[in-house]
Amino acid sequence: MTFIIRSALTKNRSLWLPGLSAVRAISSPGGPTPPFTTLSVSQPATAVTHIELHRPEKRNAMNKAFWREMVECFTQIAEDPDCRVVVVSGAGEVFTAGIDLMDMASEVLQPEGDDMARTSWNMRRIIAKYQETFSIIERCPKPVVVAVQGACVGGGVDLITACDIRLCTQDAWFQVKEVDIGLAADVGTLQRLPKVIGSRSLVNELALTARKMYADEAKESGLVSRVFPDKEAMLAGALEMAGEIAGRSPVAVQGTKVNLIYSRDHSVAEGLNYMATWNMSMLQTEDVMKSAAASMEKKSPKTITFSKL
Repeated sequence: MTFIIRSALTKNRSLWLPGLSAVRAISSPGGPTPPFTTLSVSQPATAVTHIELHRPEKRNAMNKAFWREMVECFTQIAEDPDCRVVVVSGAGEVFTAGIDLMDMASEVLQPEGDDMARTSWNMRRIIAKYQETFSIIERCPKPVVVAVQGACVGGGVDLITACDIRLCTQDAWFQVKEVDIGLAADVGTLQRLPKVIGSRSLVNELALTARKMYADEAKESGLVSRVFPDKEAMLAGALEMAGEIAGRSPVAVQGTKVNLIYSRDHSVAEGLNYMATWNMSMLQTEDVMKSAAASMEKKSPKTITFSKL
């Protein structure tokens, strides 16, 4: 399995291609990349891995295979020294319609068990398994840029709030849909969205009413950092941003992500203590001297060849 996935990650490896050629490379009409059935994986630029949700005929709805394949894919990416940044997008006109209820109903609505205790225990195990699908994105040391077009519903919000940088098109809209289907969102939205959006009142409104949030409001509230006129422009912007990140020291970039996540969930004092412990070893890298020398020579960090991490 490891060999097959690594082959998928390296299949389309090439040098950094700015502009429309790179966008076309990650917008190819091809189907999912084996062994996956719901994901297309490629490397459109040096050290950049692109993961595309690829069930456009089903509006990229999340079926049983998707929840498993995302874990398998990000497990490999986390350990891949050739990947420094990940871009996530959705094939077709929408990012995702959320959970595939038809495919998931039997497992979610009819868990096995001989009595209430055993049924409940199995349901908890199922929920924890699905939570891992997005938690593994957050734990991945490589920064993850997500690009959203059209609808981002239900599980889509769970997914994007686990990513590090969120971009969208002008026609994008977001919906915490779960209350409309009789449940509380249980795989990350209620835990991460309050940390992403500054207004607790707005989070409560979105989660309790299931109303749609459109691109301008998403930008204003901080859910996304940039809004693009269309998908092509957004993918070009995502690739440009990924290229900028990939050009920096992987020691610095991955250390920054790890400590940003830690500081979000801890006090300032705890975050500073963790940072000191982290950098007491991570500062002992040749990347610092290389970066300092480039800065003094007024050169971009992207001119430096950093060792793989």
